[in-house]
Amino acid sequence: MKEDPDVVCLYIPLMKELNMSWHDIKLCSKTELYGILSAYSTYETMHAFDGYTAEAVGQMAKNDPSIHGKFARSLDTKRRMEERVGVKREGPKGFKEALGIK
Repeated sequence: MKEDPDVVCLYIPLMKELNMSWHDIKLCSKTELYGILSAYSTYETMHAFDGYTAEAVGQMAKNDPSIHGKFARSLDTKRRMEERVGVKREGPKGFKEALGIK
């Protein structure tokens, strides 16, 4: 059982990260459990850089360049989820506004 992929990749993360009990896990189908774990992973990706500005991420990326990719993935995931729930983003109304010219 210690090398069973379901235990290592599904049950342990559900119990550790989401505080699900063994009883709760046994009540759900495997499809539901994978869905819950996938949703949790998406949630973690979306909120990984909450509270950080682009400048702060740039400073952190000086020591670890992979942070830029993680930050971009986080912003992309957040944008996709906001689109799916109907959050509208206001873009610039024209060319001058996009350049910051009034």
